[in-house]
Amino acid sequence: MKSGRRYTVIFDGDCKVCGRTAKLLAQWDRAGELEIIPSQTPGVRERFPWIPEHAYVESLQVVRTVDGRTWQAAAALEELLNVLPKGRLISWLFKLPFARPLADRFYRWFARNRYRMGCGDHCAVRDANP
Repeated sequence: MKSGRRYTVIFDGDCKVCGRTAKLLAQWDRAGELEIIPSQTPGVRERFPWIPEHAYVESLQVVRTVDGRTWQAAAALEELLNVLPKGRLISWLFKLPFARPLADRFYRWFARNRYRMGCGDHCAVRDANP
């Protein structure tokens, strides 16, 4: 199930907000750097055994293919900004003092409240922070 791409992005395929985000990433990824797959894809847990199952519901997971280094939540977004075309125009914001803690806090808030932003019943019944 190797993709030949530099990164694998794993998202909650049952979440409408996550699905829309995955589509945006696919459009932005003109160079084909990303393999973007739902966490429900057969073989994902066997392929990435170090990622706890609950992590897939809590946040986006980004895995560098060559060494397995994994980022999640706001750190995953920062890594994606460093990889995607013109993303570095925005990624410098993470270097500002207090930016990372604020981004992490916002990401956790968004994940907990995504059902209010169009995810639907799936996210309303599954707490992002069990």
